[in-house]
Amino acid sequence: MNAQTPTVSDPQSRLPNLSHRHKAAIVVKLLISEGFPLALDRLSEDEQIALTHAIGEMNRIDQTTLHEVIKEFATELNALALTFSGGVDGALNLLEGKIAPQAAERIRREASVGKTLDPWDHIRRVDPNRLLPLLEDESVEVGAVILSKLPIKSAAELLGQLPGERARRITFAVSQTGMVTPEAVARIGASVIEELDEAPTLAFDTPPVDRIGAILNSSPASTREDVLDGLLETDPEFAEDVRRTIFTFANLPTRVDPKDVPKITRDVDAAILVTALAAALSDDGADTPAAEFLLENISQRMAGQLRDEIGERGKVKKTEGEAAMTAVIDALRTLEETGEITLISPDEDDEDG
Repeated sequence: MNAQTPTVSDPQSRLPNLSHRHKAAIVVKLLISEGFPLALDRLSEDEQIALTHAIGEMNRIDQTTLHEVIKEFATELNALALTFSGGVDGALNLLEGKIAPQAAERIRREASVGKTLDPWDHIRRVDPNRLLPLLEDESVEVGAVILSKLPIKSAAELLGQLPGERARRITFAVSQTGMVTPEAVARIGASVIEELDEAPTLAFDTPPVDRIGAILNSSPASTREDVLDGLLETDPEFAEDVRRTIFTFANLPTRVDPKDVPKITRDVDAAILVTALAAALSDDGADTPAAEFLLENISQRMAGQLRDEIGERGKVKKTEGEAAMTAVIDALRTLEETGEITLISPDEDDEDG
């Protein structure tokens, strides 16, 4: 037995000769031998190194010493009333949903800069679009590290938004990251956090054009057209962007895949669907092709039944018709949000035309 190995030959002095590190090594070795899963990666790097050295220093432990160590461990465990673990990250997980998201974000940001948290844990929680300017402006080497530390899906989305030449240069730089040290990656992460911190926190998650488009989607047609006409006079480019985000009943034939029509009609109350179709067919205007589009892409039996009910429905008040058509679009939007259908983008439609 070498000088580093704890001496456990004297039954009366077994435990006094064992440090806390070596007792921990015994407990860990026993638990691993019994097949218990241990999350040792939750220890700090220094603690993991110290534990590994302690295990390496151990030799043979007799049955009596083992029992005494386990008895002491169990006694100390039973004496614990409450434990706190995980540092700042553990505290944030504990308080998730109990504190404001802005406060949690600020704590993560400050902890990352102060090196009490891995900065990349915070960066991975950031909206990937906030990282796009960094990928465009920073060196390709920094961009390569950023992409390498992000989830694959986020990295792929960002790479797809970069200009072709820039994307190729960063991709090549990723191939050269094999010798980058953990310290360098941590410094880059801290630098990214500081740059993100300098950007102002935005009050709205969506851009103005999307917010206005969503409002106008649910507005009466007369209001929608009046607002768009006003925007065209003051800012034609913005008005066109808004118009492209608007999805109305009249847009159904150009934005919906015919095979998805049954999913939409199934999710709309039958009476509301009849009202929407009756209103669209009665004015022989912009909404009529959309009504025919829906009827042509469902079963003939159901289409015939709906046409009979439309005939019985009679004239529909304008406000009732608009409300019913909005309900159809709301159902469609819900299906899109849940991933059950995918809309054809205006750009695709323009290209096909």
